[in-house]
Amino acid sequence: MSELSPAAQVVLAAANCACCYGPDDVLNDSRWIAAAALRAAADQVVPVPIKAQTPEEHWALLGVKNRLLAIADELEAQ
Repeated sequence: MSELSPAAQVVLAAANCACCYGPDDVLNDSRWIAAAALRAAADQVVPVPIKAQTPEEHWALLGVKNRLLAIADELEAQ
């Protein structure tokens, strides 16, 4: 198993700490739940088609969406 990036570690820790049993009890599905939440957030933050005023804004928004999706991919790959 590869090491998670700092961003993915934060997301997974937040999902695990939300467990009603306590922070030491890891939910088996927490990484998939977190990944699904990131994908939904990416779609809400940067809907397709991207409505940007400038090419720079377009690429910046696409970069945000791609970073969120990359963290989701990383969590699902673990």
